[in-house]
Amino acid sequence: MSVSTSRARATPAPAPAPAGPQEHPPSEQHPPSEQHLERHRVELTGYCYRMLGSAFDAEDAVQETLLRAWRGLAAFDGRSSVRTWVYRIATNVCLDLLRGRSRRAVPTDLAGPSAPVLSALGEPRPAGEWVGPAPDARVLPVGGDPAEVAVARESVRLAFVATLQHLPPRQRAVLILRDVLRWRADEVAGLLDTSVAAVNSALQRARATLAARGVDADPPAAALDAAHRELLDRYVRAFERYDIDALVALLRADAVQTMPPYRLWLRGAGDIGRWMTGPGAGCAGSRLVPVAVNGGPGFAQYRRDPAGGHRPFSIQLVGCSGRRVARLNYFLDPALFPLFGLPDRLP
Repeated sequence: MSVSTSRARATPAPAPAPAGPQEHPPSEQHPPSEQHLERHRVELTGYCYRMLGSAFDAEDAVQETLLRAWRGLAAFDGRSSVRTWVYRIATNVCLDLLRGRSRRAVPTDLAGPSAPVLSALGEPRPAGEWVGPAPDARVLPVGGDPAEVAVARESVRLAFVATLQHLPPRQRAVLILRDVLRWRADEVAGLLDTSVAAVNSALQRARATLAARGVDADPPAAALDAAHRELLDRYVRAFERYDIDALVALLRADAVQTMPPYRLWLRGAGDIGRWMTGPGAGCAGSRLVPVAVNGGPGFAQYRRDPAGGHRPFSIQLVGCSGRRVARLNYFLDPALFPLFGLPDRLP
């Protein structure tokens, strides 16, 4: 039960990212070096991920952005910062990629919950249909003001990124630049070659769409406290023992489980438990490895291989609410594992 691609890239080193366009010293601008361009890779990947909803597409977009920037160095006149310049290129790359493309979604966008039976699973859908997970190390620069870091982490939450995909591409860019990256309206207008009035109008419409879908564009960040860490530890112990009674006891009564690339999703602790003891019973004997994903905790699931050892199976995002697990997003795609720098097998 997996969809796989051959894409894998080396993990880049995180770099700090200031809020809003920042002017660099003239020595960094005339002209910028490849190293100066490269320092923006992680924050650009985060921006493109929010725009495109896919870590793979985001990395491709950033590679194209840096290639265009490198080829255009001779034309860079230093009137704007290097950061503003590469964001303009990245925005145009993303808008080009989104032109004529269907919106990426999550299973809960598409239909109601399914019965916990194998016949409801259906066929896997193409990877391009889904909003996918992203490793924190690839999309979240380290350092900076703690409040800005908290907003950045919240702005790569899977639910937030999925909701962004409901916005028209230019509205999406405006909202990310204004509400996440804290650019001024005139700076965004200059980047998009439009007026401040048009930027403000697009931002108002984008915020209204997010509010209608129950998502705050600037949500508060909650730290992972000791109780949540203990809850996650209990989840790992229950899953690795495949003690489904213990696992179900950790879930909210209305917990949700999704499993892209399948459209099937489940609602309710009881149905999740029935799935895990029925069609999902092959996950018994799995091992979980902690990962930092979409601004929060998650796990890489290695499923027991009949030939010996454990093989990559899914990336799990575990969402907590209060003192219970509220959401289990299982991405059944081994091609994601190299993005997290994970081994291709476990003993």
